[in-house]
Parts: sequence; C-alpha cells; structure tokens
Amino acid sequence: MVKIRRAIISCWDKNGLDDLCHQLVKNDVEIISSGGTAEYLRSNGIHVIPVEELTKSPEILNGRVKTLHPVIQAGILSDRGDKHSQELQLIGAKPIDLVVVNLYPFVEKAIKENLQLDDAIEFIDIGGPALLRAASKNYMHVVALHKISQYDRFLEIFNSNNGKIPLEYALKSAREVFFYTSHYDGQIQTYFGKHTDESNLLPSFMNIHLEQTDKLRYGENPHQSGAVYGYSGEQARGILGMNQLWGKQLSFNNYMDINAAYSLILEFEENAVAIIKHMNPCGAALSDISLGHAFENALKGDPISAFGGIVASNRPVDAETAGKMSEIFFECIIAPGFDSEALELLKKKKNLRLLEIDPKSFKNHTLEAKSINGGILIQEIDDIDQYPDEWHFVTKKQPDDLQLTNLKFLWKICKHVKSNAIVLGKDMQLYGVGAGQMSRVDSVDFSIWKAKKADRDLSGTVMASDAFFPFRDGIDRAGEAGVTAVIQPGGSIRDKEVIGAADEHGIAMVFTNKRHFRH
Repeated sequence: MVKIRRAIISCWDKNGLDDLCHQLVKNDVEIISSGGTAEYLRSNGIHVIPVEELTKSPEILNGRVKTLHPVIQAGILSDRGDKHSQELQLIGAKPIDLVVVNLYPFVEKAIKENLQLDDAIEFIDIGGPALLRAASKNYMHVVALHKISQYDRFLEIFNSNNGKIPLEYALKSAREVFFYTSHYDGQIQTYFGKHTDESNLLPSFMNIHLEQTDKLRYGENPHQSGAVYGYSGEQARGILGMNQLWGKQLSFNNYMDINAAYSLILEFEENAVAIIKHMNPCGAALSDISLGHAFENALKGDPISAFGGIVASNRPVDAETAGKMSEIFFECIIAPGFDSEALELLKKKKNLRLLEIDPKSFKNHTLEAKSINGGILIQEIDDIDQYPDEWHFVTKKQPDDLQLTNLKFLWKICKHVKSNAIVLGKDMQLYGVGAGQMSRVDSVDFSIWKAKKADRDLSGTVMASDAFFPFRDGIDRAGEAGVTAVIQPGGSIRDKEVIGAADEHGIAMVFTNKRHFRH
C-alpha cells in the first residue's frame, strides 16, 4: 500500500482540484504546488507549499523551469529505503507520494487552433511529463493521477483505506500515464512532421494510439478474442461515433459490415438504401419517390442473401419504411435517425440492432489501415468522385442519358464490392453482383446468375467492372445476357479487342481511367 502524506499538484485543467485537495488536506496531506495551480488552490482556501520554497530556486525562463529540480524529482523517485532517505536529507528533500498533473493542451491549442510553430512550442509541456513519468516509474511508492475522471475513484479508495492506496491501483495508473505521455509526445511529433515531411498525408513516422471502447464476445469466429479500439484523445468518429438505440451488443462482424454499408450509402444524395452481407452489397437502390420505395427495390437485388444482412439508409427511417423492413430478419439497421413510430415498430424485433449516426462524423477521415503479419498498410481512402463529363466513350455506340445515370450509380457501388467486382443493374437498382472471384469472367457469370435467380430481366441492363477486362470473354457474356452499356477503367493490353467485342454486341462502353480494387 502507498501511504499518501505529501502531494505535488500542477494542472492546466483545474476542474475538480478543489474537492480533491480539500479532502487531501482534511487527511493531513501536504500540498506542494506552483504557478497558476498554486494560485487557484489558495483562492479556494487550500494551504499550499510553494515549489520555490522547497527548491530555494525561483521559476525561471518564463516558467519553463519550475519542477525540474533535484529536490522535487528526488522526492518522487526515492525508494523509501535508508540510503535514499539519507540522500534526501542531505539536499533538504522529503518523499512525495502523490503526483497530480495534467499537461499543457498542445492538441487543443497548437493543432486545433492551427498555431504557427513558434507559438505552438510554448504549449509543449516538459516538467509535467517528467513528474508523471518519475511517479509512474516509482509506482511502488508513488501514485500518479493524470486526468480528472480519476479523482473520484482515487478519493473513494483513499478514504476507505485511511489514506493508503493499493499497489494494484498505483500500477494501473502508472501504465495509463505512460500511454498518456507517449500519446502526448506522438501528437507533438505529428505536428512537427507537418513542418518537415514532404508528404503530410503519409509521413515518415506515424503514431497510432488506441483505447479500447468495446470488449466483444469474440472476433470473427467464436474461438477468436475481439475488441474495438478508437483513437485516443479524440472525439469518437466514423462508426464509433454512432449511437446504438436498440438491440444487443454488436459483434466483430457487425462492425465490419456496418462500416461497409454506411461507406456505400453515403455515396448518394438521393433517397438510398443498401443491404450488405459479408462486406458486399447484395442490394442497393435509389428512389425519388420515397425511402420505402428505395428499400423495396434494394431488396429485389437479392432477397435470399438479404436475410440476416445489414441495412443502411442515408435518410432517417420513417414508419412506412420501418414497416417494410420489419417483415424480414436483419442484423442491424443504420441510418441518420429514426422517427418515433419507426423506433416503436422496429423495437419489437428483439434481435435487431438500431444504430443512429451523423453522416458528417462518418466522412471525417482520410486514411484507412489494413493489418498484415508484422505491420500495417496505410493508404488514402478511395474517395474519388467522377462524373460523366470526365469519362471517355470508346465504342461506336455512345450511352444515352439514362444509361449514363445508371452507369454512375453502378460505378459508385462497384468500388464497395470485393475484387474482382462486377455489378449489374438498371433503373437505379442493383440487379446482380459478382464479388471476390479469381477471374473477371467468373464474376460476370456470377452476377448474371444472381440476377436471373432473383428473376430480374437483364435486357437493357448496364454493367460496371472495378478493373479492366483482360479478355473479351466478359463482354461476350454480358452482351449475350442483354447488357447494353459497360463502364470500366480500361488499361488492358487487349483494350482494342475488348472494345471490338462491345461494338459487335452493340454495347456502349465507357473508360474511366480509374480503377476501384477492394482486396
């Protein structure tokens, strides 16, 4: 147990300090402080021993040096044995048992206010991390507190143990401190990188500090452990910024599918609904009539695969749409909101999760990471938005306005399908998907088969491919099925052969010069 007799307190954010210190003083704990923290505590009637009284040295360098002194550091780092006690006496120091410090707000000031480098460096805390790290190194004898949310629990333990703190608590706090200070240093490094690296998007060094937000029952499979982590020190964003309105805990696979579903649905301005199964869309549709109409058409894409899937909407779900959705078993529905009648209706489905998310929060990111054995791949997200006036019409027959509208719709969906990806559709509806096949012609065949299985008429459909056609066989299959227009990146050594096949079938073909692989 660590007996608390003497504390040093130095905090930028002083919320909660008055109650903490009043209870410490009430239990005969001496308070050492300096600068603004000392003034704040005195103004709240708390007796403070000034740091300079112990060090016999004034603050210097405009306050940059206050606590970086042997009397303070030795008081924290001493092991309480005879030898260290004798050395403390020689320099006039006493043991310090509690360090309460939160750091200069570098992120809030330097980064969020976009300060110039010369101004930003004044918000780099030096003494604070030194105090916290010293206390954490010596956790056997010192307790370190670095955030306001720790105060209540600390006081509860302090008061119930007559001023003593268990080593387990001290060790846990020490671990958190080293995470806190490393994250703090990482933010400074990132800021400095913006002033030194040629590429700010993908710098030479990258700090990723994560905190667990949810312990999952298991990972992708029941024999795998799993948890969710968010970026430390930041407001929850993306999928972690959602609000679960109803239903049991999300699973690992739910998180993956929800992320895929909402990434797809935010491609569209119109009323849009998508149904995702195993990270791939099995249905998607737009409607200028109603959200319910969009849902009905999305469901037609693959009503069998939709069972147990994830539904995403880019509009708040109304009662009419909720009624249609409630007729089928879905794992989750994610949308910008739900009206009261829709919520009441959908909450009758006990195994359904209802998730609300702000689209602006979801779109607030530029990079994505994928793990590999021994490292992480990081890339800019595939967020390019192309328009028909940027495309190249390469066949004798050119697409009409309706075909162009449907090609744009499918081109956006295509980048959310696992490669090799082929999608078929018309009337702003997804008809068939060929996902994850090892050859592109197999993806074409599979998309046609899925559409026919759903009893869709393929005459007049259009098709999108995430990458070029290496041979003409995929175009031949599409033409035989009734496809009238195709959009693809182009770039194959056999482009002329592929274009020739499209001309033979009377297919209009568009090259985008951009591919959308999704591995």
